[in-house]
Amino acid sequence: MISPRSLIVLAMALVLAACSSSGKRPQPVELGAEPQALKVESSWRASLGAVGFSLQTRVVGEQLALASSDGTVLVLNAQNGSDVWRQSVGTPLSAGVGFDGRWASVITRDNELVTLEQGRILWRQRLNAQGFTPPLVAGNRVFVLAGDRSVQAFDAQSGRRLWTQQRAGEPLALRQAGVLEPVGNTLVVGLSGKLVGMDPLNGSSRWEVPLATPRGTNDIERLVDLVGPMGRLGNVVCARAFQAAVGCVDAARGNLLWSKTANGQVGLTALADAVYSSEADGSLLAWRLDNGERIWSGEHLRWRHLGAPLATPRALLVPDRSGLLHFVSPKDGSLLARVRFEGGTALAAPPVLVGSSIVTVSRTGQVQAWRIAD
Repeated sequence: MISPRSLIVLAMALVLAACSSSGKRPQPVELGAEPQALKVESSWRASLGAVGFSLQTRVVGEQLALASSDGTVLVLNAQNGSDVWRQSVGTPLSAGVGFDGRWASVITRDNELVTLEQGRILWRQRLNAQGFTPPLVAGNRVFVLAGDRSVQAFDAQSGRRLWTQQRAGEPLALRQAGVLEPVGNTLVVGLSGKLVGMDPLNGSSRWEVPLATPRGTNDIERLVDLVGPMGRLGNVVCARAFQAAVGCVDAARGNLLWSKTANGQVGLTALADAVYSSEADGSLLAWRLDNGERIWSGEHLRWRHLGAPLATPRALLVPDRSGLLHFVSPKDGSLLARVRFEGGTALAAPPVLVGSSIVTVSRTGQVQAWRIAD
């Protein structure tokens, strides 16, 4: 007999399979000659180990926290790629990493939340459901969003469970990272098609804003989970509802600024007065932050299986599953440069900006830092 928990996991796998095989995908647009508007150089490399889950690279000052599928948790010096510390939790992982500079937290495939302090395993806590969203470490607490849409808080030092909030939702959930971020003194969580602002002290709801409403005749069609990463500028947070919509919320007031229909599967990025997204068909979209009006649409990378972008002052960075990182103009979507990852494999995590360096982590565990030359 299959347990209810196993059925949830099976359902997640079926959702992803259905989404990836729903029709013949057109051939990717030819890239043509390599653009030369920017010169991009690799400044250092490090090795982590294969990554087969939705990794989130956390940046605190000049430190980077990462993890590999086999249970290795690693903190690197972002200046030169050297190890600050490296430790194995002894079992494969399903989500990570949460990091605040002191504590690092990951979730194992055995449904354990494991927290380390400066490379030493501090405590383990059993979870009631699988977790695919990296834990959040903030305010001396560790927050967890599980696949059953429960949200829990633990004391970072002792591992004591502080509170749990459980709510009903759609029967299916995505096997990829969701939304779990602090905004001021509010914990912002993606629950089904809603952004929810919670009190981090007790988990009570301060506000709820729907970005998309479940529709369709079956559970797969009605799936509207929010996917990370989200874009943020001040108190304004923007998120994607899987294959349904993109929208922005004022997290201080808890009101919807706008929501637009959009068909994508990965998270967003924001910079200045714009929000940027990679759509399922490989098009790039720029939206006005204040009202969601379209600024531009880029067609240069159509059908190329794009990952979540990262906006920086000089370029919009767009990963490509074929092992490329495209540098795109945030003003008009034109191509500026591209580089190939070590080993030519897809990224395991969205690229991150550390000072003037861009850091990428490939599925094979190759960590690289890139700089745009002056």
